[in-house]
Amino acid sequence: MVGTRTSSILGPDGRPIIVQLLSEEIATPTIAGVRRTHEDRVASGLTPERLGTILKDAAEGQARAYLTLAEEMEERYLHYASQLQTRRLAIESVDLTLSNDKVPTRIVDAVTELVEDDGFKEARGELPDGISKGYSCVEMNWEYERRALRPVEYIGRDPRFFQMELLSLRHLRLAVDGSIDGELLPEAKFLRHMPRTKLGLPLRRGMARPAAWGYLIQQFTLQDWAAFSEVYGMPLRVGKYNPSASAADKRTLLKAVSSIANDAAAIIPAGMEIDFHEVNGANGAAVFGGLLDYIDKQISKLVVGQTMTSDNGSSLGQAKIHNEVRLDILRADCRQLAITINRDLIKPFVDLNFGPQEHYPFVELPVPDPEDVKALSDSLGVLVPLGLRVSQNEIRNKLGLSDPAADDEILKKETAPADPAATPPTTPPKPKTPAPADDDADTQKERKAQTAALSAMVSDHKRACRCGACTALLAAEAGEPDALDQIEALFTEAMDDWEAVAAPIVTPIASIIASATSFEDALKLLSAAGPDAREMGERLARLTAIARGIGDIAD
Repeated sequence: MVGTRTSSILGPDGRPIIVQLLSEEIATPTIAGVRRTHEDRVASGLTPERLGTILKDAAEGQARAYLTLAEEMEERYLHYASQLQTRRLAIESVDLTLSNDKVPTRIVDAVTELVEDDGFKEARGELPDGISKGYSCVEMNWEYERRALRPVEYIGRDPRFFQMELLSLRHLRLAVDGSIDGELLPEAKFLRHMPRTKLGLPLRRGMARPAAWGYLIQQFTLQDWAAFSEVYGMPLRVGKYNPSASAADKRTLLKAVSSIANDAAAIIPAGMEIDFHEVNGANGAAVFGGLLDYIDKQISKLVVGQTMTSDNGSSLGQAKIHNEVRLDILRADCRQLAITINRDLIKPFVDLNFGPQEHYPFVELPVPDPEDVKALSDSLGVLVPLGLRVSQNEIRNKLGLSDPAADDEILKKETAPADPAATPPTTPPKPKTPAPADDDADTQKERKAQTAALSAMVSDHKRACRCGACTALLAAEAGEPDALDQIEALFTEAMDDWEAVAAPIVTPIASIIASATSFEDALKLLSAAGPDAREMGERLARLTAIARGIGDIAD
């Protein structure tokens, strides 16, 4: 690196970014040496002693054999591979969002274009490999493209191409031939993901470390079960010959017994017999199968935190609780992956193109809570008409829906076209009350005077009274809000003291139920001193009359 130009911009580790190295491949594989990939084999013939040595060396920083074993375990142990795949794909399925408070629009647009690149999406899928091995690395090759210095290629690198700094065992370095401690990784050149699946050193966090013992037991159990099945999987054949049988006869009988195993057919001389003795092989399934099932469940608990979303569950309630555990793990994985992306990609990209900023855009991988869409819709259908104000954006987030663009076709409630011939008149004419035939002119005049006086008295009362009902009537007569708003205001006021109105009904029933010794006793007490619904009836009658009056005035 002699003679290379360094930037004044510092990378995530606080060292200057060397611009020339951003476009050069650094961690390339080699045919031989520390970055070889082809001939390593660890899992074949693995013993407890060998596994203990591998894990001990890995804890001291010599992790090549451990990383090779972690890769082979995913190829040989199917249940472990499926659980890791479930966890990795769950992370990859979470959509990325970009928070951009107080960030200039030009920076936000550039970062949005960066994270929507297909190469970045592939790199994001490579990084969760660190869950099993303790860390993962993706190399970035930068070029000037579309008036910005950006990664144009993302290359997932084998974890064996790197090693931990021997002193602290916490910082990654590039493995090179001739150096026991490797080389420093150039700034802004690698995405380095070290998931915190447990506390401690990164090389001791990988899921492959505790899963290795389960893998070893699983391999031994499968070998023993295969040997058991080979011996006891078919019935034991016993050939019987006469005492006078010759050696040739005995060889013929033995050949016939042996042939039955593969050909299921044989011929023997007359006078000889072959008996089949059944052997009970159920014990093999109980012993070996039970042990394998136990190991698989422990692996499920290790990788995905529970068993009921990966194995058979016993109840819906327990499955829901276990699913919440799975979501907790997914949220933690997404949060840690977002930290890696912001540290190793977003900040260097912004610094190199726009200079250091006070506020940076940062990516998030939000995991929404599963929503009961029907229950939410039913609740909103009841509460919104009563005046509850709800943010549309919040509801869309809960339902997993995006905000519609200006040119999007919007779904809305369809209304049937009106049919003039079938549509009745909206406001039927009020029938005029005919004057009684037997009333003379003086009687009708007197009746009109009485009606006018009564209306005046009612109007004076409404102006003098300050109750909600009279206030609503006056407002409706004055044409202030519409009739529906007046009815809603009336309903709201009526519900303010519903407890006091319902107390004469509810309290006696509650006391009778608490003191009654039987159903018959409760009926007797109810008939003797039952609930008092008079106040409720008066309230309902008054409110109904007022609502009817508001409707008449609106008409």
